[in-house]
Amino acid sequence: MAVKLHRCPNMWVKLQGHPCWRVQSALDRKGIDYQVVKDPLRRSKRDEVERLSGQRNYPVIEFEDGSVYREESKDMAQRISEGKLMEAPRQQPAATA
Repeated sequence: MAVKLHRCPNMWVKLQGHPCWRVQSALDRKGIDYQVVKDPLRRSKRDEVERLSGQRNYPVIEFEDGSVYREESKDMAQRISEGKLMEAPRQQPAATA
């Protein structure tokens, strides 16, 4: 199952302290197929991220059924590393008008 990883556009930042890279590298280590969606860097421009997850923080994982998963990146990376991504608490995005 391919998922979408909504993250900042700073793909060059590959430090474990960077939230987006922390989650992306956990997906890589577990061999999970994903598509990167580079959303705006500026928090004020993250309308789509807010519509999906109810907040403007990265990273956000979007599943094929449209549901999304968002926690602190450490918790997300741990869940992925434990092989429990599909058991993650999900929410449905807000409807578009």
